[in-house]
Amino acid sequence: MHDDSNVSPESRLAQACHYIDEVTGGISPPIQLSTTYARAPDYSYIGNYSYGRADNPSWEVLEKVCADLDGGADAKCFASGMAAVCAFFETVNTGEHVVAPRIMYHGSQDWLRRISARRAIGLSLFDACDLEDLARQVRPGETSVVWIETPVNPTWDVIDITRAAKIAHDAGAILAVDATVSSPVTTQALAHGADIVFHSATKYLNGHSDVVAGMLVTAREDDRWEEIKLVRTLTGGILGPFEAWLLLRGMRTLFLRFEQASRSALQLAQHFENHPRLRRVLYPGLESHPGHDVACRQMTRGFGGMLSLLVDGDAEVAKRIAGNTRLFVRATSLGGVESLIEHRASVEGPHSAVPENLLRLSVGIENCQDLIEDLEQSLQNPE
Repeated sequence: MHDDSNVSPESRLAQACHYIDEVTGGISPPIQLSTTYARAPDYSYIGNYSYGRADNPSWEVLEKVCADLDGGADAKCFASGMAAVCAFFETVNTGEHVVAPRIMYHGSQDWLRRISARRAIGLSLFDACDLEDLARQVRPGETSVVWIETPVNPTWDVIDITRAAKIAHDAGAILAVDATVSSPVTTQALAHGADIVFHSATKYLNGHSDVVAGMLVTAREDDRWEEIKLVRTLTGGILGPFEAWLLLRGMRTLFLRFEQASRSALQLAQHFENHPRLRRVLYPGLESHPGHDVACRQMTRGFGGMLSLLVDGDAEVAKRIAGNTRLFVRATSLGGVESLIEHRASVEGPHSAVPENLLRLSVGIENCQDLIEDLEQSLQNPE
């Protein structure tokens, strides 16, 4: 690799920061499957690697590329998004306090509820549409972490990262941002004041529905970051070398995929905004969206491929509409090349605060008119 900081991010990503193997000249990083590494006669490490749970050269290019993409000091990959979330929250001590949105990715909130109940960690949930509520929930000197998503899954409310960072920092807390949905293509959370960025790399970063992975990126290599790395080693929440290779391969087309999905999602949102069988379309790219102005400031290359439909009816009507689609795949996840649809409240379980008539759409890279026609025929036949 060489210094290509003056090159655009999409070019750097496409070439994996201009990776060229120094031994073979290969432009695709090799996969190192070894779980242990030999030592020299004096018992020093031959290649600075000790054991597969602690380090693997297959991670190095991937993590360098992710740190570069988010403008961070370092990045670490994990076996899943939740492995990364759990490792991060292991740095919160008993008696400290966490603030997070009332509506957010349910897996992360379930983990927060668990550690709150079992480890005496305070947890306050705020209204993502009201940063004054965030300010009220923060406890100066006690709050350790403010965790936000933007846009918020699955209502796609937009949280002002800069304002949230000031609220957190004024209280002595750090701001962690789940940027899975916006992706570093369009949102540079660290540049807006975040301290840690999280990605469920299963989603947009990989983009092909064939890898489960997580990623944390830090603004600085401090004591908390060292603890996160230690937790990954001790708990073994590591990404396999083949999965790391697949993830990097998927990331090379991230800009193309994300921008295509964003264009199609905006077209879908505009087409269905005033549909007679829908009460509302939730998408930050719509001018009618209450967070549109903030989204325009911090989502600079498209508003993403995620939107939700509030159907005119109850949960059963919503599920029938999802069941009638022919092109949209009825499945959980997001950010892949194929378009997905799901009745979100059914997926989230008993703690869900999601409206029962909400359908979540992940828009892929198919022909957009085909997607429009599929939803039209489904909405016309809800029985």
